[in-house]
Amino acid sequence: MNATTGIGRLLAPRSLALIGGAWADAAHAANRALGFKGEIWRVHPTRSSDAQQRYFRSIDELPAAPDAAFVAAPAADVPEIAGALARRGAGGFVCFAAGFSETATPRGEELTRQLLAQAGALPFLGPNCYGFINFFDGAALWPDQVVGGRPERGVALICQSGTIALNLLFGDRSLPIGYLLTVGNQTRLAAEDLIDLLAADARVTAIGLYLEGVRDGAHFVGAIQRARAAGKPIALVKAGRTEVAAATVRTHTGALAGADAAFDALCRQLGVARCESLATLCETLKIFHSGGPLPGNHLMLLGASGGDMATCADLARELPLQFPEIPAREAARLGEIMSDKVQVANPFDFHSHAWFDLPRLREMFGVTQQLGFDATAFMISCPPAGSDDRAYTGVIDQFIAAVQAAGTRGALLSALPESLSVATRARCLERGIAPLQGQREGLEALALAAAVGRAWGSASTVELCLPRRARGVAGPARAVAPPLDEFAAKEALAAHGVPIPRSRRVTPEAAAAAAEAIGFPVVLKAVDAALEHKSEAGGVILDVRTAQQAHAGAQRLARLCAHILVEEMIGDGVAEVLVGIGVDPQWGQTLVLGAGGVLTELLRDTVTLLPPFTAAAIEAALQQLRLWPLLRGFRGRPAADLPALVAVALACARYAAAHVDTLAGLDVNPVIVRPPGRGAVAVDALIRFA
Repeated sequence: MNATTGIGRLLAPRSLALIGGAWADAAHAANRALGFKGEIWRVHPTRSSDAQQRYFRSIDELPAAPDAAFVAAPAADVPEIAGALARRGAGGFVCFAAGFSETATPRGEELTRQLLAQAGALPFLGPNCYGFINFFDGAALWPDQVVGGRPERGVALICQSGTIALNLLFGDRSLPIGYLLTVGNQTRLAAEDLIDLLAADARVTAIGLYLEGVRDGAHFVGAIQRARAAGKPIALVKAGRTEVAAATVRTHTGALAGADAAFDALCRQLGVARCESLATLCETLKIFHSGGPLPGNHLMLLGASGGDMATCADLARELPLQFPEIPAREAARLGEIMSDKVQVANPFDFHSHAWFDLPRLREMFGVTQQLGFDATAFMISCPPAGSDDRAYTGVIDQFIAAVQAAGTRGALLSALPESLSVATRARCLERGIAPLQGQREGLEALALAAAVGRAWGSASTVELCLPRRARGVAGPARAVAPPLDEFAAKEALAAHGVPIPRSRRVTPEAAAAAAEAIGFPVVLKAVDAALEHKSEAGGVILDVRTAQQAHAGAQRLARLCAHILVEEMIGDGVAEVLVGIGVDPQWGQTLVLGAGGVLTELLRDTVTLLPPFTAAAIEAALQQLRLWPLLRGFRGRPAADLPALVAVALACARYAAAHVDTLAGLDVNPVIVRPPGRGAVAVDALIRFA
């Protein structure tokens, strides 16, 4: 079934059925507050009708099929109500009731199965769902306060938590909300279904999400790509970064949180702004609403306070924002306008001596719009409501006029969230200027908007590589299998183009002869599929230089296993790198790159990619590592053979793709990367199968 069938009728209804008692009363009040123009029918099995309100005993008594229904009945009654709505030809419903799959109990699972069976093809949100508000069309299946106006254009918010939705609705952020939608358990309609619908709505400027889990990873990726093609940028907060949070969301809505590193990679590659807080989510969406993603991260920052400029620079030091030097011609002109009292720089403290000279400030703001930077942020904080703020708003108007005249991107940035009045924020939004509330979240939002713009500009994408069973296609049974030992794993990878050392797998008695045949120095290793951490077990002997040493070492290793791996020792490595393939249950194969060898667990310096795996994407990912300076040649040391390292990663990806239905994980650790022209060699490997 196509989950979005009829969903437009559900979200923009002309008739409503409100089923239940007190919570349905609250939904009725929400529609009155919003000015709903259509029919509202109340359904309750025992309430008596009066002159003010008529109550129907059941769905069957309604005068017509409702476009949308709000179901706030006991969980045990919900499947039968859903069946009645389906038989009447309703447009869909919100299941406010809880007690379904989110409880992770047999009873909850059985009620969920009954609900799906009775609802048939009917679209619904929930269960365990707070409902929605459609501010554009003036309709609400929402059992709480309605706060906000009726914008002609605005952002759409999709939340898996009703409380988070309320937090966003009640926040004093001047975010122009067109839709506020909650999805609860996502039993039928999930976030990805709503993204598909909203991407086609011309009134929607951007989409914001609060997620605890994604129901259908492939559909979610496709929906984001379709929203991007429609020019609808997405910002989100996803819970589950920590083990504690992941455990909480599993019990909260029955969501299965995917691996966080894989989700980060998905956001980075698809151009989705992953925010750390709801405050940053709001500010990022305001930037998107005011003109979409930023083309880049070159920012002009100015204000009338050295303290503001210094704190901004400090807060931005760990953010991917750049404050380029002002070109000489424009710097000279700014000096002429503002006098020798100011030092022209970026961030630019233009002092307050010209604060009341509005034409002079207008000229100064105009020059800053000629710099060719990606955005200009004017930091200013205003007096509270009720104060005389004309001395501030007059300067703000000059900034707005300069940005509008130049057709550039501009933002106001206040030190504290409350330091921009509602009227000032509204004036900015009307003119395409993002009013950013709070220094930290404002700077984070600018950095995220720039990252999304760069991803859109690079046309980076995601093509999930999932086992056939995960794609809903019949495939081979995935039984438990032992891992390949190191020798077998490296031989398998070598067949797909991964360079490995010269080596022989022999009995301990033959180790000395094998070492002489390979050529000293060599490395001796214990070989056993069950011995995954050889170094910790004393199963590796390095720098063996004579036959006598080889024989003695082999005898020592014989206590651990029946066979010895003898291989050439690579002595000219520039760096040791981890190359791994993970298999996430939701996102499929991931490529992991990072500091290798003994530093892997110590530094935890890794980056994750989702397919398609390309040479350009792999090299760009390597540049994100703290290891990158070493690969480029650090303090006089030779650089690493980067093309060879990239080739190893691509070869591992080819092997993984060829075994997509059976591979459970692959670790090549370390890959020793040699100087330019000398290549890269996989000196240890582990392959696990499902």
